[in-house]
Amino acid sequence: MERFSIIRGDITTQAVDAIVNAANTSLLGGGGVDGAIHRAAGPQLLEECRTLHGCKTGQAKLTRGYRLPAKYIIHTPGPIWQGGGHGEEELLCNCYRNSLTLAKEQGCKTVAFPSISTGVYRFPLQKAASLAVNTILAFLEKDQTIQWVTMVCFDEKTKAAYEQAYRDAAKGG
Repeated sequence: MERFSIIRGDITTQAVDAIVNAANTSLLGGGGVDGAIHRAAGPQLLEECRTLHGCKTGQAKLTRGYRLPAKYIIHTPGPIWQGGGHGEEELLCNCYRNSLTLAKEQGCKTVAFPSISTGVYRFPLQKAASLAVNTILAFLEKDQTIQWVTMVCFDEKTKAAYEQAYRDAAKGG
């Protein structure tokens, strides 16, 4: 699909309508992608996040992008992996689906995602990549509002997992 790409890079440098933040449920900053986005966006982001009163796992909330090249930040708390028997897969799919729905409602044409829940939340990378790619592609197939989604991977291992998931999806796997 020509509306989806996978790159290795820094999500805080993406010049898109919205970047997605793999947030925690407090929305008040944390480690990994969340901390990097808060640092790059500046202190106004934390001030706005305080007014949102948190966010449930799998849901999504929107803020301005502040000092980022992105107009908006969509915050979505991913599930913590607990072995797979606690609805983690559906919650992760909801992160991607709800983020894209919110981006569409805001009129965004371009969205960049990190790999949600595969860092400190320990979601198995291959499984997470497959769920993410399939959810994003299914959304793009049904909706023409969003013109481009970029998966921004922190390292080569993550990028390779997403590229494999994309190849599998293209084969109907």
